Amino acid sequence: MDSLYKRLASAVEQAIHQAETVLPPDVEEALHTAYDKETNVIARGEYENIFANLRVAKEKDVPICQDTGIFVIYLTLPETVPLTTKLYDAVFEGIRLATKSVPLRPNAVDPVSRKNSRDNTGAGIPAIHIIPGDKLLVTVLPKGAGSENMSQIKMLLPSDVGKIPGFVTSVVKDAGSRPCPPIIVGVGIGGTFDSAASYAKEALLSPINVMTPFEKEICGKINELGIGAMGLGGDTTCLAVKIKQGACHTASLPVAVNIQCWCSRRGIVEVEV
Repeated sequence: MDSLYKRLASAVEQAIHQAETVLPPDVEEALHTAYDKETNVIARGEYENIFANLRVAKEKDVPICQDTGIFVIYLTLPETVPLTTKLYDAVFEGIRLATKSVPLRPNAVDPVSRKNSRDNTGAGIPAIHIIPGDKLLVTVLPKGAGSENMSQIKMLLPSDVGKIPGFVTSVVKDAGSRPCPPIIVGVGIGGTFDSAASYAKEALLSPINVMTPFEKEICGKINELGIGAMGLGGDTTCLAVKIKQGACHTASLPVAVNIQCWCSRRGIVEVEV
């Protein structure tokens, strides 16, 4: 187990490095597609700044954004790997290693005293989700505060299904320029109050080059807002809407919206078992 612990800690460090320094291909492709279709001169200039930023990050092997975020970790766990506290310890250790090696800005603080742990870990941070699977996989989702702070959840009435697009669009309208658009919008529908929020965040892990008709409908309504790149106006405010849903109580309809900035980072590393 000690050997596995070290490999897992190393994999977490690698996944964080990957997520922080290189944008996923589907996200970069979506940015270029938005740039090619953009008619607003100022917005086109903002995209050019984004592309220059991505080039520098890749060339110098440094974080894409100064807000390196706090981490949501998904562990896909095969039956051959026992679920023990050592796995959680390994994840924490991987984050501490990455904080020094990438390096990362220390963002994790006590919610009341605001005391900084200096290593991006703390009570309940990172959030760790365990998922059964065939391989031991580490998936890292860094979340910066600019986009995270704009997220909302609402307990709609069961009869309010038709109001979901309007609610999601209103959340983005309220957010304006603050989440650094063009954004990606994760939507969680169903479950309970807490699981709807988890669904919304997990939706952000899905490739954004494919959307369902319902996702396209909501994305279109958001782009009609005209907020544009960095909130300076333009044709594309939202690169994609991704939805994850689950069954809910017959008397409930939870809907959560988790916004991600243009820098939609994720990293995945497999661990040898």
